[in-house]
Formats: sequence, structure tokens, C-alpha cells
Amino acid sequence: MAARGGETGLEESGCIRAASEEVSRQFGTLVNAEDVESIKKLQYFILGRLQDSNAVLSHFNEFSERCYTEVSGDLTRNVRLLKSMKSDLDHIFMKLRWNIKAKLKAAHPDAFPDDSTSKLIDQRPDLETPL
Repeated sequence: MAARGGETGLEESGCIRAASEEVSRQFGTLVNAEDVESIKKLQYFILGRLQDSNAVLSHFNEFSERCYTEVSGDLTRNVRLLKSMKSDLDHIFMKLRWNIKAKLKAAHPDAFPDDSTSKLIDQRPDLETPL
């Protein structure tokens, strides 16, 4: 009985193989060989273009990395300078605002009922500490 089951499996396998070959043969008749060759040539052409593009992009990335390495120190230094300038300008504007407010309060004492000009605190950051 076991031998018969093995024979049935082989017969099924043979039928499946024959059916696969027939389907493959039928598909072969549906497709023009020249069209397939044309598609293969176009695919190789596109592959070459993509490989060239990939090489160009790789070189550009390496170039960009070198340039960034060269300018990153200057960029960091300039950012630190700009932050320092901003804090200095904020302090200057705060003092100007306080002086204008003081002059207005002297000229019009009832314009500022609360004691808003009492103490000006220097809120500038310490410029000696690294950012």
C-alpha cells in the first residue's frame, strides 16, 4: 500500500511538470522574442544610467562631507558670535527701554502707577562659558 502512495505522488508530480511545461510553452508563443530582447537591452541601459547616477551622487556626498568639515568650525564660531551679539543687543534695548520709561515717568508721573522701573537686572549670559 505504501508503494502505491509513492507511485501516486510521482504521477501527480509528473502531471504538474507536464502542465507547467505546457503553460510555459503557451506563454512563449504569446511573447515576441524581439520585444523581450528590446526590453532586456533597455533594462541594461537603465541599469547603467542608474549606476552612473549612483557614482555621481556618491562623489557629491564625499565632496559635501569634506566641505562641511572645513566650514563647520567657522560656522560654530559665527553662531557663537551671533548669539553673543544678540544678547548684547537685547541688553542695549532693555537699557534704552528703561531710560525712555524713566524719562516718561519723570515727565508724566501718573503714566506709570506701579514701580515698574525700580531695578534693572543685568540678564546677559556669561560670555566666557562655552556654548
